[in-house]
Amino acid sequence: MPHPLVTQLRFARREFVRGLQGVTADEARRRFEPMNCISWMVGHLASQENFYWVRAPQGIRLHPEVVEQTGTGRPASTPDLDEMWAAWHAITAAADAYLDTLTAEMLSGHIEFKGRALPESIGTMLLRNIYHYWHHLGEGMAVRQLLGHTGLPEFVGDLDGVEW
Repeated sequence: MPHPLVTQLRFARREFVRGLQGVTADEARRRFEPMNCISWMVGHLASQENFYWVRAPQGIRLHPEVVEQTGTGRPASTPDLDEMWAAWHAITAAADAYLDTLTAEMLSGHIEFKGRALPESIGTMLLRNIYHYWHHLGEGMAVRQLLGHTGLPEFVGDLDGVEW
């Protein structure tokens, strides 16, 4: 059974996906500055998960192009939505292999990367990743409103089997 914070991360991921359902490829590349476009958000979250849960702890380098296009500190971009979702799915699947090994005791530890411990504990990284999803889900919903989308989800979805 996964740690409860891993369960919360997976819930945040599902809500992110649910909040962006129905966005077309063209809409996903539309940018309302200073906000980023939706396809960038998908890639950006994939980039974070890639480093946190795949590259650093497992030594696996997946989709370096996503990091180049959407990584923290990179210039704004408008990547292809299908490519970003494909990378996101591959990265989160690889991340889950690591996340499923986490125990409560491990959360206070640090991931070793390139011979040194990352500054944040694994537990803090999990929280940061969860909150990052909620941040970009809100931003994505704002972009959808600016695109004129209606009938958007208005409340957090199916948590513990209760759909609001």
